Amino acid sequence: MALTSVDFSDSLERHLQQEWLLTNGIGAFAGSTAVGCNTRRYHGLLVAATLPPVGRVMTVNRIGEILSFKDDPDHSLEFSINQFDGRFHPRGDQYLRRLELDGSARFTYDVEGIAVVKHVLLAWGKNLAAVRYTVTPPPGRPVTLQLLPFVSLRDFHATRHAEGVHFGVHHDDRHVTVSHESLVLHLHADGGTFAHQPDWWYGHTYAVETDRGLDDHEDLFNPGRYVIECDGPTTITVWFALEATPALDFDGELSARPDFTRPLNDPRSDPSPAVRRLLHAAADFVVARSAPDGSVGATILAGYPWFADWGRDTMIALPGLLLCTGRFEAAKHVLTLFAQYVSEGMIPNRFDDYTNEPSYNTVDASLWFIHAVHEYRRITGDEPTHHSVLRPACQGIIDGYRRGTRYNIHMDESDGLIIQGDATTQLTWMDAKCGGVVFTPRQGKAVEINALWHHALRLMGDNDLADRVAESFRKTFWISPFRGLADVVDGDRRDTAVRPNQIFAVGLPNSPLDDAQQRAVVEVVRRELLTPMGLRTLGPSDPNFHPLYHGPQRQRDEAYHNGTIWAWPMGSFIDAHLKVNRRSPESIAQGRAWLQPLVETMTDTTLNQIAEIFEARPPHRAVGCPAQAWSVAEVLRAAMQLRM
Repeated sequence: MALTSVDFSDSLERHLQQEWLLTNGIGAFAGSTAVGCNTRRYHGLLVAATLPPVGRVMTVNRIGEILSFKDDPDHSLEFSINQFDGRFHPRGDQYLRRLELDGSARFTYDVEGIAVVKHVLLAWGKNLAAVRYTVTPPPGRPVTLQLLPFVSLRDFHATRHAEGVHFGVHHDDRHVTVSHESLVLHLHADGGTFAHQPDWWYGHTYAVETDRGLDDHEDLFNPGRYVIECDGPTTITVWFALEATPALDFDGELSARPDFTRPLNDPRSDPSPAVRRLLHAAADFVVARSAPDGSVGATILAGYPWFADWGRDTMIALPGLLLCTGRFEAAKHVLTLFAQYVSEGMIPNRFDDYTNEPSYNTVDASLWFIHAVHEYRRITGDEPTHHSVLRPACQGIIDGYRRGTRYNIHMDESDGLIIQGDATTQLTWMDAKCGGVVFTPRQGKAVEINALWHHALRLMGDNDLADRVAESFRKTFWISPFRGLADVVDGDRRDTAVRPNQIFAVGLPNSPLDDAQQRAVVEVVRRELLTPMGLRTLGPSDPNFHPLYHGPQRQRDEAYHNGTIWAWPMGSFIDAHLKVNRRSPESIAQGRAWLQPLVETMTDTTLNQIAEIFEARPPHRAVGCPAQAWSVAEVLRAAMQLRM
């Protein structure tokens, strides 16, 4: 049984908001809307990872699909759907009856009495995708199926425009190669004939890019069409790859995909449907990456479709994605990989999409690394790895922060607190900056950074300094029971805006606050920031509050951390709520009720996934990255705590 299924009874507009995603463990992916109409430049049937898990290239954007009865060949029945300058053509959605989604995507159509099942598969660990069509004509009425692959062969962040572009096409029977510059795409069908009819189709419109103020038009190249005669039930598979693949076995590739719907350390367990869906979603982000020593380990992609692996996101997501799921070996690989990259007391914030080179520009990623390391040790008991590799890396971070490192990150000797940045930098997770404008200036002493610093010192056994930091923390950040904690203190500047950053001072296992202060912070965050989709990034009464997230990048960045709801802090809020209520039955029931709407989005918006952010104004539209690692990770971790 599929993890999620969609029956097509609502309006087209409703189903255009639903997206599906397939991944394959190396950073490649496929995805589109539930009806198959591409609304993003990232939607396609194979986005290959040429330098796994990055170097991603859009290959086949879509397939044009046309049926006709042999006794009425001039009447074309097109069951694909595209948007061109505000109009949809063709309208294949009218034939679509059902989408079933798990490790593959199966679409069921009724095309004027012709039964069609379209099955999309992304091969595990390979830059290889396939679409299998099973066509069953009505008795006594043979049909012809035509399949037109549309190709762009471009960087996945870009769009293709036909002017000045030449694609080379070569075909041998049903095997076709399409080349552009250094890229060669191989197309192969296991039936029918190929008709070489190269052509461009102009002006595909991507509605989400329109909403984001980006280039929203693309021209796609069609090298020709596969033609299949169907006198009875007929199956044909079309394959796409960046390398020639002589042995192609759809069912073999389908069965080779691992099943991640149960924890690997407890494969006989029977999780609830919600947790099974979360476990499956978690696996999408865990991908292979080569370490500096040449070994192949694991890393975590921050989100699909456009993120690579980010240090901050990886460390926040690791407990949920890898420890809750029993993927302990992968957790060890991720942590040891980042341990090899520790430099001047910092882990990388990101790896370049094209060169894989690390960038060091975050203050919190290294502190989250220490938290993740100790969660790994606590859950797995892997003392040898901890003592030989991970603890030395953690100590290097502590030492680096104490003596000072990049971006003015250092410990203030007067109070033991961490200070960082300047007016031009954005080093915390609230890092939106556009055209030189910093939208959430947080240089100085940030509340969650110092909560993490105190927690890290406790974990590393430096209790004398931790005691000093806790005392300074309370003196520096505490406002009142009605406002909780200040967000940032920078000399004489004290930012008292109500933001979710203060919840980490309670949610982390080691808190610098007393019990009464912890209860007050939880209540302030509940009252001012809690929504069904997570925590707002700014209280709605603040003059800088932005209820909507849309438009050009500058407009979106201004709203990104000034009201927009984020799902991932919900995990720490649940931790804090359970802590101050001593995990009472009532607090557990309330936690489940708070978490349920986020879980339900997995069957309603990004299917089998959770988005990065949601608009602050109801109905809390899912926006930003449609599938985000730390959103899934923290909801999964909270759901397993709450035994949902």
